Amino acid sequence: MPAAARTLALDTARGAAIGVVEIVPGVSGGTVALVVGVYERLIDSAGHLARAVVAGVRPSRRTEARASWRAVEWSLLLPLAVGMLVAVVTAAALLAPLVEDHPVETRAVFAGLVVASVAVPARMVGHRWGRRELAFAAVGAAVALVVTGLPAADAYEPAWYIVVGAAAVAVCALVVPGMSGSFVLLTVGMYAPTLAAVNDRDLAYLGLFVTGAVLGLGSFVGGLRWLLEHRRAPTLALMTGLMVGSLRALWPWQTDAGALQPPHGDALSVLALFLAGVAVVTAALAVELRASRRSAE
Repeated sequence: MPAAARTLALDTARGAAIGVVEIVPGVSGGTVALVVGVYERLIDSAGHLARAVVAGVRPSRRTEARASWRAVEWSLLLPLAVGMLVAVVTAAALLAPLVEDHPVETRAVFAGLVVASVAVPARMVGHRWGRRELAFAAVGAAVALVVTGLPAADAYEPAWYIVVGAAAVAVCALVVPGMSGSFVLLTVGMYAPTLAAVNDRDLAYLGLFVTGAVLGLGSFVGGLRWLLEHRRAPTLALMTGLMVGSLRALWPWQTDAGALQPPHGDALSVLALFLAGVAVVTAALAVELRASRRSAE
């Protein structure tokens, strides 16, 4: 297979991996983007795209909009978007019932995925951790523990402005490793309506959701890009803490309201599934590391 075709297929698969986990409350697409090695490039391109859209609505900023549009890494963004779209539509129909019917087992797998993924932002800090990094990680963990401990709201038929606002907040959670956009929607009672809109191809609802997502990206991603460029170590330490704290939402044994319970039932099988999740990410990181070393030679 030619190198260009192999890269296209790999980026599409990366997008599919991000899209699948975005359907699952408690699992972060930003975490998967970190694991598969496209996080910073994705954030950079998303920032340029959001800036192009925002600037394009004002005639006086058309030049800025065109420059931002050209700065988008379309060769990465388009296959990622295709993979995410296909995965979201497929996972909404297949994965959501699996999560609903086997919550303990699926949470165990996802917890294993996240535990192994914590090494990614921790390693990206680039130097030995000091007190500052540990402090930022502690803050991130505390925030994630509080957010994931919030009770889920009941589903309802949201007004258009609530759809736009929730999408803006959820997409911000999507690009922050450790924070789950789906969990944000679950907390405000919009997870079920959004999942139903995907399955029913409700274009009006989805159009409002996309509008909110674009607004959220435009107001958030630019700041995140600046932090990664100018405050890289503390930002990545904070992300590491967010990922650690988000594990609360993935504790396998929970009530329907999200209250944690002690292990019960077939705990050994649950442990095996957890270890399988750890093994999957560990293998993926090893493959990614080997590929990056090979491309650097």
